[in-house]
Amino acid sequence: MMEFPGASGLIMNEPLLWEKGSAGRCGFSLPRRDVPFSPVDEALTGAGPDFPDLSEGDVVRHYTRLSQWNFCVDSGLYPLGSCTMKYSPKISEKQVGRRGFASSHPMIPALLSQGILRIMYELERTLCEITGMDAASLQPAAGAQGELAGMLIIHAFHRSNGEKRTKILVPDTAHGTNPASAALCGYIPVPVPSGVNGILSPDAVASLMDEDTAGIMITNPNTLGLFENNVAAIAGIIHARGGLVYGDGANMNALMGIVKPGEVGVDVMHLNLHKTFAAPHGGGGPGSGPVCVKKHLADFLPVPRIVMEGGKYLLSENFPGTIGKVHAFHGNVGVMIKAYCYIRLMGPEGLKRASEIAVLNANYVKEMLKNVYHLPYEQICMHECVLSDKNQNEYKISTLDIVKRLMDYGYHPPTVYFPLVVPGAIMIEPTETESKEELDLFITAMKSIAREAKEAPYILREAPHRTKVKRLDETRAARRPCLAG
Repeated sequence: MMEFPGASGLIMNEPLLWEKGSAGRCGFSLPRRDVPFSPVDEALTGAGPDFPDLSEGDVVRHYTRLSQWNFCVDSGLYPLGSCTMKYSPKISEKQVGRRGFASSHPMIPALLSQGILRIMYELERTLCEITGMDAASLQPAAGAQGELAGMLIIHAFHRSNGEKRTKILVPDTAHGTNPASAALCGYIPVPVPSGVNGILSPDAVASLMDEDTAGIMITNPNTLGLFENNVAAIAGIIHARGGLVYGDGANMNALMGIVKPGEVGVDVMHLNLHKTFAAPHGGGGPGSGPVCVKKHLADFLPVPRIVMEGGKYLLSENFPGTIGKVHAFHGNVGVMIKAYCYIRLMGPEGLKRASEIAVLNANYVKEMLKNVYHLPYEQICMHECVLSDKNQNEYKISTLDIVKRLMDYGYHPPTVYFPLVVPGAIMIEPTETESKEELDLFITAMKSIAREAKEAPYILREAPHRTKVKRLDETRAARRPCLAG
């Protein structure tokens, strides 16, 4: 009998803290008071203080029960496509928690922050080596802000040449934040349709590129999980018209040690340290979206930049062409330290091997499921694969029904209904940190759901059955959201 991670069992209810406890309870023994007692001024607090009286047991059980409602990469496969929810090595978490890192204040003078500045300086150089770029800034707080910084750099480049370009090309297989980042910089996003094989054709780009277009934003591998193998030719077309090529590096987990975007025509790109290096997407905290550029764009990078002078690491703002600051202080340093640790731990061959296994795992899932679920593009994928609910439509079962049922089998749902070019898309990224045994369990669950869709579709329409909260009315939530808090 095949068993799955999901099982029925104790599902604890948990009220709000304000509904727990009793007056006089205390979970902490305070030292003897050495100042006069002073009651809280109700005029300042309105109705007076409203803090529940809780014992230590009340508090511990409250947060433990809440944690058991959650699903995380430490509890099982998290196959969110385009998000890279890979297991995070605990050694990285341990390093970032060291007192010298965790307690360091961003306003400490540079001469007293040499250790952290050295890590950041070396991380910039390492990221440039991995991507084939020449300079980098670690300031952007996440991928979308890295995109925005990249667009600001492109805008600054054209302005320095006395040009005011108004458009940017964005393929229909780009990440969803790409057109938003371009629009925030005042550009008009111009959609570029992908070809029948799911990738961009140079002819499609050439037909849209003109002297009023600032450049193109390319996600590679794209959101179909396919490698854009015409990037060099497309870059030539863009550069011939004076434009620049922006590379969305959020999917770099498929390319480490295999392809250097800077060597195939990319001028500026961002990376997601919290996806590609060490931590899963979201990571239980902030992200980090460094922006890397070729040397002709280096002067436009955000300031302050880390420079080395006289054997010391310093923060310099002496770059007249800079786009300015994009983040308070120097970025989300904790994520950078985890990424630096991961890169040093893996080394060049380890990073390459990680990408190879990520691609292998995705293709294994694709091959095992393609005869059960519809496969819109029959070719080798990269780190993720895209299926659809087309085969289940005849039973009136949708992608939403499929992934809701998957929760009963103990798995977090994959990304759904994205990319938009595939109706009913089911986007799966297993990452390199999942074993064949874990993938086989997931594949068996997906096959079981496909069989249920045919033999007992009502089970899927009412799923999930075992979760703490059953299926929500998502249509109502979208049309009549509760914004009161």
